[in-house]
Amino acid sequence: MQNEALCAAKKATHGPTSDGYGVTMELWTREYGEEMTLAEAVELCRRSHQLAPFCYYNGNTFAAVIRDVIHQLKISEMERVVLRSLAGHIVAGVASEEEEKEFRRFCGEHGM
Repeated sequence: MQNEALCAAKKATHGPTSDGYGVTMELWTREYGEEMTLAEAVELCRRSHQLAPFCYYNGNTFAAVIRDVIHQLKISEMERVVLRSLAGHIVAGVASEEEEKEFRRFCGEHGM
Protein backbone atom coordinates (compact mmCIF):
# COMPACT_ATOMS: atom_id res chain seq x y z
CA MET A 1 0.00 0.00 0.00
CA GLN A 2 2.76 2.45 0.97
CA ASN A 3 4.76 1.82 -2.20
CA GLU A 4 1.67 2.06 -4.36
CA ALA A 5 0.83 5.47 -2.87
CA LEU A 6 4.39 6.74 -3.36
CA CYS A 7 4.43 5.58 -6.98
CA ALA A 8 1.02 7.14 -7.70
CA ALA A 9 2.14 10.49 -6.28
CA LYS A 10 5.18 10.51 -8.59
CA LYS A 11 3.37 8.90 -11.55
CA ALA A 12 5.78 5.97 -11.46
CA THR A 13 4.97 2.38 -12.27
CA HIS A 14 4.04 0.43 -9.16
CA GLY A 15 4.91 -3.23 -9.24
CA PRO A 16 6.97 -6.05 -7.78
CA THR A 17 10.44 -6.96 -8.93
CA SER A 18 11.08 -10.50 -10.08
CA ASP A 19 14.12 -10.96 -7.82
CA GLY A 20 13.24 -9.24 -4.56
CA TYR A 21 9.50 -9.35 -4.10
CA GLY A 22 9.05 -13.00 -3.15
CA VAL A 23 12.00 -13.06 -0.78
CA THR A 24 10.86 -9.84 0.88
CA MET A 25 7.30 -11.12 1.20
CA GLU A 26 8.58 -14.24 2.97
CA LEU A 27 10.78 -12.17 5.29
CA TRP A 28 8.01 -9.67 6.03
CA THR A 29 5.38 -12.36 6.60
CA ARG A 30 7.67 -14.27 8.96
CA GLU A 31 8.85 -11.29 11.02
CA TYR A 32 6.30 -8.49 10.78
CA GLY A 33 3.72 -10.08 13.10
CA GLU A 34 6.25 -10.78 15.84
CA GLU A 35 6.84 -8.42 18.73
CA MET A 36 10.14 -6.66 18.20
CA THR A 37 12.16 -3.76 19.47
CA LEU A 38 12.40 -0.54 17.49
CA ALA A 39 15.97 -1.45 16.53
CA GLU A 40 14.74 -4.82 15.22
CA ALA A 41 11.93 -3.11 13.26
CA VAL A 42 14.44 -0.72 11.69
CA GLU A 43 16.63 -3.69 10.76
CA LEU A 44 13.64 -5.45 9.15
CA CYS A 45 12.93 -2.33 7.08
CA ARG A 46 16.63 -2.00 6.15
CA ARG A 47 16.83 -5.62 5.01
CA SER A 48 13.56 -5.27 3.08
CA HIS A 49 14.86 -2.14 1.33
CA GLN A 50 18.06 -3.95 0.34
CA LEU A 51 16.05 -6.77 -1.24
CA ALA A 52 14.34 -4.20 -3.52
CA PRO A 53 10.89 -5.78 -3.76
CA PHE A 54 9.37 -2.92 -5.79
CA CYS A 55 10.28 -1.31 -9.09
CA TYR A 56 10.65 2.16 -7.52
CA TYR A 57 10.92 3.90 -4.14
CA ASN A 58 12.03 0.97 -2.00
CA GLY A 59 13.95 3.18 0.41
CA ASN A 60 11.11 5.69 0.70
CA THR A 61 8.61 2.89 1.26
CA PHE A 62 10.42 1.28 4.17
CA ALA A 63 11.50 4.61 5.66
CA ALA A 64 7.80 5.59 5.68
CA VAL A 65 6.89 2.35 7.45
CA ILE A 66 9.38 2.97 10.24
CA ARG A 67 8.41 6.65 10.38
CA ASP A 68 4.83 5.55 11.12
CA VAL A 69 6.06 3.24 13.87
CA ILE A 70 8.10 6.04 15.46
CA HIS A 71 5.14 8.41 15.24
CA GLN A 72 3.21 6.12 17.60
CA LEU A 73 5.89 6.06 20.32
CA LYS A 74 5.30 7.95 23.54
CA ILE A 75 8.37 10.16 23.33
CA SER A 76 9.00 13.89 23.05
CA GLU A 77 8.68 15.56 19.66
CA MET A 78 12.41 16.31 19.64
CA GLU A 79 13.23 12.63 20.27
CA ARG A 80 10.75 11.64 17.57
CA VAL A 81 12.42 13.95 15.03
CA VAL A 82 15.89 12.62 15.85
CA LEU A 83 14.76 8.97 15.79
CA ARG A 84 13.00 9.45 12.44
CA SER A 85 16.14 10.90 10.94
CA LEU A 86 18.44 8.22 12.32
CA ALA A 87 16.07 5.38 11.46
CA GLY A 88 15.59 6.73 7.93
CA HIS A 89 19.35 6.85 7.40
CA ILE A 90 19.73 3.30 8.71
CA VAL A 91 16.93 1.97 6.50
CA ALA A 92 18.43 3.73 3.47
CA GLY A 93 21.87 2.31 4.25
CA VAL A 94 23.55 5.71 4.55
CA ALA A 95 23.92 5.98 8.34
CA SER A 96 27.39 6.31 9.74
CA GLU A 97 28.66 3.82 12.27
CA GLU A 98 28.29 6.49 14.96
CA GLU A 99 24.68 7.21 13.98
CA GLU A 100 23.81 3.53 14.19
CA LYS A 101 25.57 3.22 17.54
CA GLU A 102 23.69 6.23 18.97
CA PHE A 103 20.37 4.94 17.65
CA ARG A 104 20.92 1.57 19.31
CA ARG A 105 22.09 3.24 22.53
CA PHE A 106 18.95 5.38 22.65
CA CYS A 107 16.72 2.38 21.96
CA GLY A 108 18.45 0.35 24.68
CA GLU A 109 18.22 3.14 27.25
CA HIS A 110 14.51 3.58 26.54
CA GLY A 111 13.59 -0.10 26.27
CA MET A 112 12.75 0.18 22.59
